[in-house]
Amino acid sequence: DFRPDPTLTNDELKPTSPEMRAFSGLELASLWVGLVVGVPTYYLAGSLVELGMAWWQGIATVVTANMILLFPLILTGHPGSKYGVSFPVLARSSFGIRGAHIPTLLRALVGCGWYGIETWIGGEAIFLLLPAAAKRSSLAANVSWLGTSPLEFACFAAFWLAQLGIVWRGIDGIRELEKYSAPVLTCLTAGLLLWAYRAAGGFGHMLELSSRLTGSEFWALFFPSLTANISFWATVALNIPDFTRYARSNADQIVGQVGLPVFMGAFTFVGVAVTSSTKVIFGRVISNPIQLLGQIGGVPTKILAIVGISLATVTTNIAANVVAPANALVNLAPSRFTFRRGALLTAVLGVAFQPWRLLKSSESFVYTWLVGYSALMGPILADYYVVRRGCLNIGDLYTLSPEGAYYYSGGYNAAAVAALLAGILPVVPGFLRKVGILEKVSGLFSGIYDNAWFFSFFTAGILHVIFSLLLSKKTGTHDRQVQEPLLP
Repeated sequence: DFRPDPTLTNDELKPTSPEMRAFSGLELASLWVGLVVGVPTYYLAGSLVELGMAWWQGIATVVTANMILLFPLILTGHPGSKYGVSFPVLARSSFGIRGAHIPTLLRALVGCGWYGIETWIGGEAIFLLLPAAAKRSSLAANVSWLGTSPLEFACFAAFWLAQLGIVWRGIDGIRELEKYSAPVLTCLTAGLLLWAYRAAGGFGHMLELSSRLTGSEFWALFFPSLTANISFWATVALNIPDFTRYARSNADQIVGQVGLPVFMGAFTFVGVAVTSSTKVIFGRVISNPIQLLGQIGGVPTKILAIVGISLATVTTNIAANVVAPANALVNLAPSRFTFRRGALLTAVLGVAFQPWRLLKSSESFVYTWLVGYSALMGPILADYYVVRRGCLNIGDLYTLSPEGAYYYSGGYNAAAVAALLAGILPVVPGFLRKVGILEKVSGLFSGIYDNAWFFSFFTAGILHVIFSLLLSKKTGTHDRQVQEPLLP
């Protein structure tokens, strides 16, 4: 008899019913097409080639990172497909009914920031592909109090508004967007690759890009790069139950997740191949795909470029950066927030982050602060698979009764919070050095930061199990691990 506490649930937080489970494996895979095809992903392997790797080493590093991430991705997706619960509800089992706000709001903070950044990138695409006369006008001049030009801000605002129409339709709108965008984005990507191949007379120049690194230099670059590439999608892997709860079965969610390493490998190959071909075509390397499309010329090409980049940015932004913050806000106050309201507030906060200032003044901060987020995933997976052995009591996820399995102490699980801190704090010194706040740190902290995903994930996970066992022995309590059927 499912009688949830009204302060802990609404229509968005309830387990999905069988009729709501419509995502096939192909549709979940198409979600990854929409996520992968975008401006930031285009740079990944190319940036490693610029640092001295051979072209194939750069692509192999990206693929290896995503093959590693595939395992926690599938594991985190399982409770979503099995019980139909979202990430905030799943987090209640490990962090506590109230403690779940810690990981969900941290994830929401990242999502809001990235929503603003991706929206700015989409607005930049519109601005850079505008006629030259418009970009020379007085509206294109910087305004000091705004931090950018009125014309650039107008492009940003236009892109911001365009996304709201899709967001307002909720998960069904996102599903349709990703489903129908995937073949379009695939065709546009293939078209860009074919153009580069024909214009450069093949990919001979790319194949000539051999490694400039010695063996020791390669490995010194490989491990930090591996960590960075794992971290690239680590936050999406954290809240993947928000999507797998709509999967028709666990088999469908597994098939869908395999799309990540496949499409990442294919798209990073396109990024390296096209970037290397620009040296032959234009006499200089053009690594920015937006600038490249502006150079190709022709009104039809520019229109197609605006559509392609806008579509790629929207599909990435909405799936990766709206769903998690919206669900976190719903979990924070179910009586006040629906998914739509949460998504709207996410979009507003994305503007409040002022991404144009964030990108110009502290780009290193934006692209290096995600490495410690694997410490959020460690306790959740350790709790679900080791402590609870894959069994959840659905009713207790929605109750404030002190007798509930996930109430712990005042609604907080001290074991999970302590494990989370233990996984994040050792990464902080290396991060502060990376962004220039500290001039120097010990080799130990530098090594931890360079391998932060592995360190935080396993440290937080192992400590969570140890702390959970110690606390259960101390209190003499045993959680009720009841595998219940899916409830509507």
